[in-house]
Amino acid sequence: MVSQETINRVKEMINEKEIFIASKTYCPYCFSTIKTLFEELKVPKSKALVLQLNEMDDGADIQEALFEINGQKTVPNIYINGKHIGGNSQLQDLKESGELDDLLEPIME
Repeated sequence: MVSQETINRVKEMINEKEIFIASKTYCPYCFSTIKTLFEELKVPKSKALVLQLNEMDDGADIQEALFEINGQKTVPNIYINGKHIGGNSQLQDLKESGELDDLLEPIME
């Protein structure tokens, strides 16, 4: 069980930037998410907070807090404009359907 203080801190981080990604450096799905957003769609990195949980002392606590907040245990754990998107599969589905462009439009202006 993660502390309420950690949950609150994670909620603040989610809302700090337009895009929040909890990631791990060795995760191929995380790599795909980051490539899609920053290389293919050219989202400015300044608009995103990307946490590499496996490189952080409190990464496990952050991942547990995200599970408490949205019920997702895995990475990448993606938020766009404070809305939980899900993981890489959901991101790619949104991209294929064209909905991702709509979500990113206010960020890209």
